[in-house]
Amino acid sequence: MIDKIVEGIQEKKGKNIVIVDMTKLEDAPCRFFVIGEGDSETHVNALGHSVKDYLREKIKEKPFGIDGFKHSQWIVLDYGHIMVHLFQKEQRLFYDLEHLWADAELTYIEDLD
Repeated sequence: MIDKIVEGIQEKKGKNIVIVDMTKLEDAPCRFFVIGEGDSETHVNALGHSVKDYLREKIKEKPFGIDGFKHSQWIVLDYGHIMVHLFQKEQRLFYDLEHLWADAELTYIEDLD
């Protein structure tokens, strides 16, 4: 499922994608974060819709919850064990989710350009 999330982000030219593996952490809120970035509110909104639509179309998955589409500075899609976080750059730098759990394993996905 993570690969499909990444594909959904890349389909709309999302960048700086990081997979945060928290499977070995006892206090983690879920097993994985997939974090991506867009250049504007419009871009982040498009990324959120792309992931949601791509997963529904390709693997028949719907998020349990979504938040952030109204302002599209930080969108969250909750797929249970996987949380997708899509940010504008400023918000991503401020919240720095990929470094909240120091023991989590980070996988950086190369931008497609």
